[in-house]
Amino acid sequence: MKNESNINRRRFLSATAITIAASQLGIIAFASANGALIEKVDAQVSSETMFEFGAIKQVKAGLLNVGYAEVGPSEGETVILLHGWPYSIYSFEKAADILAQKGYHVLIPHLRGHGSTTFLSADTLRNGQQSAVALDIIAFMDALKIKKAILGGFDWGARTVNILAALWPERFKGMVSVSGYLIGSPAGNKAPLPPKAELAWWYQFYFSTERGALGYKQNTKDFNELIWKTASPKWKFNDATFQRASSVFNNPDHAEIVIHNYRWRLGLAEGESKYDQYEKRLASGPDINIPTITMEGDANGAPHGLPKDYPKKFKSKYEHIDLTGGIGHNLPEEAPNEFAQAIMKVATTS
Repeated sequence: MKNESNINRRRFLSATAITIAASQLGIIAFASANGALIEKVDAQVSSETMFEFGAIKQVKAGLLNVGYAEVGPSEGETVILLHGWPYSIYSFEKAADILAQKGYHVLIPHLRGHGSTTFLSADTLRNGQQSAVALDIIAFMDALKIKKAILGGFDWGARTVNILAALWPERFKGMVSVSGYLIGSPAGNKAPLPPKAELAWWYQFYFSTERGALGYKQNTKDFNELIWKTASPKWKFNDATFQRASSVFNNPDHAEIVIHNYRWRLGLAEGESKYDQYEKRLASGPDINIPTITMEGDANGAPHGLPKDYPKKFKSKYEHIDLTGGIGHNLPEEAPNEFAQAIMKVATTS
């Protein structure tokens, strides 16, 4: 515990120095009003300094041997943070450090197909459908004997926290979801979108072809770096930041999980019947009944909905926060202070 305290103290001092520098550049404090605009310090400043997780831990949970980072005191209130594609647990490193300094127990698992998370059986279908990913997190919590947690996520992680909150509200105290309500279904995805919106989903259609599946497998890192740049066009991340995150794509199941996820969304790949009961409930667009904050950056280049469409789905206390200053799709990494503040705010909402 003494060594952990010393490490946390060094992290805190580093974070404090960054915070002071940010304040000198004109960062505006977190606002609490619905729809409040929050100015963000230049993203390049925050991307140059890396915090590092300790050793990645492993736990057998459900179908997986899950790799995860753990920071903060074990007796603290548990926060589970979920990344998206093509991103990694490192998107949360700075935000997790902030939360740990405030006494939260933060867990950040590699999703299936990422990092050191592997399947326990070679015979298990490499399934990327939404309910399978959500059930991975329930199994993860059960394996670690976590009865209740606070959720935060973006991209695939945002959809997953939405599903967890909708289907198992008794397990969660509150949620921060980047962009908003992302639960969908293959049937719902059959409806065509306006041409501009379809263009933003170009990679989904690419993945629908065998050429796309092979192309992604052969060019994973280059492909994902392109997605980073188009999804966050104003984020000036450096090469070291991308290279470290891209190490999680070396997982042997990565390409298969990604391709199945996008094909399943369009009804081009079968799911598994054991998940039908969950998918049936999700296809109805279930309401979410836990306190929720949704967040959106002003430079999100990835496909996303409109904030005006979200409130009707959240039946408990709800707030939407817009960030300005060129914040893109990888919001927790581009705006870690604001993301951490949102987690702490929803954690204290009753």
